[in-house]
Amino acid sequence: METGDPMILENVKIIHAPLDAAWAITQDVENWPDWTPTVTKVTRLDDGPFHVGSAAKIYQPGLPPAEWRVTEFRSGEGFTWETYVRGINISATHELKAVASGTKSTLRLRIGGFLVLLLWPLIRKSATENLELENTGLKNRCEAA
Repeated sequence: METGDPMILENVKIIHAPLDAAWAITQDVENWPDWTPTVTKVTRLDDGPFHVGSAAKIYQPGLPPAEWRVTEFRSGEGFTWETYVRGINISATHELKAVASGTKSTLRLRIGGFLVLLLWPLIRKSATENLELENTGLKNRCEAA
């Protein structure tokens, strides 16, 4: 890995619920603390529908609060947002796709920056666990709805 190359982690789950139900829960970021232990509080920094440019301050256990800004948005399908925390650039993609059994949810993290090379073993373990917890929480929330 070169110092500028981002590391990529991914978690995929099949959710036995319709795409529109999964999308409604996914884009409602202020209510994420209700279904995932990886987020304790989310405060939207703008009003109205979620879109490119929307921003939110996210509080997560063991991490400093971070401001995330939406850089890509596909209504009903997913979004990507980015943040920069303590020398680390993070891009998180939440992607949904209709499949025969319901919805395929793909969560992807691209992590880069000068500290990543040094801290990768710790970052990878924590981020992999958080992706699993978040996607499992989304699956459980959608299937219970």
